[in-house]
Amino acid sequence: MLHRLLISVALASCTSAAFAAPTYIHAGRLIAVPGKAPLGPSTIVVDNGRIVEVRHGHVPAPAGATTIELGDKTVLPGLIDSHVHLVSDRGGEQALLAEVRDDMPLHALETQMNGMKTLRAGFTTVRNLGDDHGDTLALREAVKRGWVQGPRIVDAAQSISTTGGHMDGRGSLNDDLVAHWNPSPENLCDSVESCRRVVRRQIDRGADVIKFATTGGVNSGTGLATRMFDDEAKALVQTAHAYGRKVAVHAHGADGIKLALRAGADSIEHGTVMDDEIIKLFKQAGAYYVPTLSTVNGYIDRLTKDPNAYTGAVKQQIEWRIGITGQSVKKAYPAGVKIAFGTDAGVSKHGKNADEFEMLVKFGMPPVEAIKAATVNAADLLGLSNEVGTVEPGKSADIIAVAGDPLTDVTVLKNVAFVMARGDVVKNQQ
Repeated sequence: MLHRLLISVALASCTSAAFAAPTYIHAGRLIAVPGKAPLGPSTIVVDNGRIVEVRHGHVPAPAGATTIELGDKTVLPGLIDSHVHLVSDRGGEQALLAEVRDDMPLHALETQMNGMKTLRAGFTTVRNLGDDHGDTLALREAVKRGWVQGPRIVDAAQSISTTGGHMDGRGSLNDDLVAHWNPSPENLCDSVESCRRVVRRQIDRGADVIKFATTGGVNSGTGLATRMFDDEAKALVQTAHAYGRKVAVHAHGADGIKLALRAGADSIEHGTVMDDEIIKLFKQAGAYYVPTLSTVNGYIDRLTKDPNAYTGAVKQQIEWRIGITGQSVKKAYPAGVKIAFGTDAGVSKHGKNADEFEMLVKFGMPPVEAIKAATVNAADLLGLSNEVGTVEPGKSADIIAVAGDPLTDVTVLKNVAFVMARGDVVKNQQ
């Protein structure tokens, strides 16, 4: 009897899924493929989490289907942020204090909260580039299983560094604390063999992408200088590529950027110093540049509230970063370097990811190109072009809507009125 009951429940569930009612979304204007001409009034048909049809005009929904009326709003693909750190957006001394005082389960809940801020802002996919304790790996899996809402996550697990480099988190601690903090780090490499080993370890943990640093960093106060040898960088890239993983490289100074590109990096994060040789290497390699300009907004916000939020070398480097920000985009974009949208949210504030659009435009990118950077280009960088980045049949139903025209004013993307992620409505403000 119990056996027959279980079979009946299973069949009912399958039947329900197979015949779930489709959703008809009526858009006032549709930017289906950023970079191509927008469409007028359109209907997007969504079924079982995927886009099954895009039709001209507002097509009436059949009986039993759901209709979402978006009036005269502009509809776009869900946005993609190629560089976030969901685990926190507390910086400087406050971040260090939270790392010491807050228990690990609390960090996990903070990660999910930041994921929702990001999703409600219209970013339905993110690439998380560094998380020491695995909170974002856990969130990625929970989102996949439908346990919680959140953006689709491509995760790097723990960022890789040389000892004493930008991602060696022990540098801000005294020696007694270091002995107890993390006596055997799994993200540090100082030779070809150890670099191969740490890549394999991060992949074993579940990393979708590998991230490492060839230079020091602003937040660690470790400077612009190169912190890695050529053979170490090549070992990291070659091992990652052997396992089918792309490589994102944190690099500020020119020498570290060149080292990373020659080693075969798939993207350069920050890339704050740009010269003609770097541009040539970018184009030869076909690598993406992820500028993360809006990091400076986070710095300015924290320093406005507390002039001592950052101290010493970190504060000096922040002042340098604020002064130079955007100059690399001014050089890279006209030269034809491929650019993907990324914010470094966590340094800037989660949920304010769209501030990056305004900065990209300020430093020379037309609005349509900035939108492409956060859709078509970012999807290509993440290896997800078959899944996201456009509103086309077969793609995941990741869809947003805004009032106004983002092709003439990208600031409207700061106020997303409608968000659908994988067919589920997350936000609908009429």
